[in-house]
Amino acid sequence: MIVMALDHTRDFFHAAALAFRPDDLTRTTPILFFTRWITHFCAPVFMFTAGLGAFLWYSRGHTKAQLSRFLWTRGLWLVVLELTALRLALSFDFSGPVLLTVLWALGWSMVALGFLIYLPLRVLACLSVAVIALHNLADPVSASQFGGAAWIWNILHQQGIFHVGSAVVVVGYPLVPWIFVMAAGFCFGPVVALPPIQRRRWMTRIGLALTAAFLIIRAINIYGDPVRWSTQFPGMTVLSFLRVTKYPPSLDFLLMTLGPALLLLAWFDHLSWSPTNPLIVFGRVPLFYFLVHFYLIHALAIVLQVVPHGGYALWVVYVVWLAVVAMMYPVSLWYARLKQRKHAWWLSYL
Repeated sequence: MIVMALDHTRDFFHAAALAFRPDDLTRTTPILFFTRWITHFCAPVFMFTAGLGAFLWYSRGHTKAQLSRFLWTRGLWLVVLELTALRLALSFDFSGPVLLTVLWALGWSMVALGFLIYLPLRVLACLSVAVIALHNLADPVSASQFGGAAWIWNILHQQGIFHVGSAVVVVGYPLVPWIFVMAAGFCFGPVVALPPIQRRRWMTRIGLALTAAFLIIRAINIYGDPVRWSTQFPGMTVLSFLRVTKYPPSLDFLLMTLGPALLLLAWFDHLSWSPTNPLIVFGRVPLFYFLVHFYLIHALAIVLQVVPHGGYALWVVYVVWLAVVAMMYPVSLWYARLKQRKHAWWLSYL
């Protein structure tokens, strides 16, 4: 979540944010590339741990019917927030296009998981791995091939734009394979439930296996991502190798991010954490943090007059990012403590 704020700060403050993509190898620099690349870990970890959290909630004595209701009600709430609170945070009005981004994908993935949990765990695990591994076979399929139903393919597997009445809808996060990343996280729950030593061992093994799979599949350069890597001028070949597709997340993208994430999780599992540690505090109020930090970044962009200046240098982005995280800490700590009060059950929706 801390790293996520860096990417959103860059979107609002960096001078080149609207000029070119940070992974455009013809214009980017290594530091700009890696400023964007490190934030690639956020969405897969959010999706995977959302599924993991669902399993842990279920394992505390709830029934599958209760879990299903929990998932689809929370999921639909996230979709509503995407279309209202997040849309307002991005533009401070509702006049622009309707963007379907990460809350949209998280929400509908939770709704889908509310039905998928009724499958036997091993069946769901195999299905999740199969979709994650094979969905790139659908890359040659274009939404335009479906005519009037093209919007369905945009929502499922290809970024695109369509109209609903007079509204322009921009699909930023197609749902496949995000649904099955979340389902894979749910199936990973029994590993996390193991005794600590066994849990760490399995997380390390799986993390190493996924990371190795990324290096091998990406090196072969035949399947795993619609964009092939190539030899570039000195220093840029590595960037080409790491330049994988996020929308929708390719097999290479998910292996590249989830493998190291599991290794980091195994390492974190050795550590003791204070209740006031920023990682713990932010982790207890993820949705609150997500929405509020967008409003904060946008407000700072207005105060610092980003638009008249045409944006700032990258070092300014880092300074503002650290300031945003620092300002979010006391607010998040207050909200986390507020949520712990017995009469504040309704705050669980934020």
